[in-house]
Amino acid sequence: MNKKELKDFLDQKVIQYNNPKFIESDPIQIPHKFSLKEDIEISGFLTSTIAWGNRNMIIKNANKMVELMGNSPFDFVLNHKDHHLDSFNGFVHRTFNSTDFSFFVKALKHIYTNHNGLESIFQLYASEHSLQPAIHQLKKVFFEIPHLQRTEKHISDPLKGSAAKRINMFLRWMIRNDKTGVDFGIWKKISPSLLSCPLDVHSGNVARKLRLLHRKQNDAKALNELDISLREMDINDPVKYDFALFGLGVFEKF
Repeated sequence: MNKKELKDFLDQKVIQYNNPKFIESDPIQIPHKFSLKEDIEISGFLTSTIAWGNRNMIIKNANKMVELMGNSPFDFVLNHKDHHLDSFNGFVHRTFNSTDFSFFVKALKHIYTNHNGLESIFQLYASEHSLQPAIHQLKKVFFEIPHLQRTEKHISDPLKGSAAKRINMFLRWMIRNDKTGVDFGIWKKISPSLLSCPLDVHSGNVARKLRLLHRKQNDAKALNELDISLREMDINDPVKYDFALFGLGVFEKF
């Protein structure tokens, strides 16, 4: 395919997958349970944090996290006492356990109490062309309060070479308004043009087959290469192609 044919092909795949049916089998269904902005942010952030492995298990465990917070994530984060975190005992999703979950709640309280919320951090630290520096700053702010070293691995750092797939997915959810009701678009002051594709095994393999990406590792350098390719096709909404790459990889075994 030439560039125009490739763009036309992927644009059709975006239409095919970027619609409300996508929600039924995707972890994005968890924040879709809520209408309050902060509930959407917090449930989305926690869901994206554990978004690796089997999708059904991700959804099951993200639902469990929300239930353990009384189905009111923002209220729980702001008003919990230490003894309320005892109910998390026994929670585990792969390497993310109750200790990590408890710290994440404390860190989110710190962010909403002292830093004006998640959106403010990304708005403050975004560069002219990218949100990757803001992800780096989020990690610094997140771990300002006392914590166990083990928990740091659950937030990626692009400036240390990570593709930061899960946080980039969360940012797509919050920033991109797709007009179809899948992505939320509730962060109005950050441009979707700054978003990066959530790069994982599926999207990476498809991108390589389509020659949008040549680097073999799914790391920060590969993400930058993919950013360039996707922005050439749509400078204003490059990560709409995440739906095409993901759909081709997961649903069509492309």
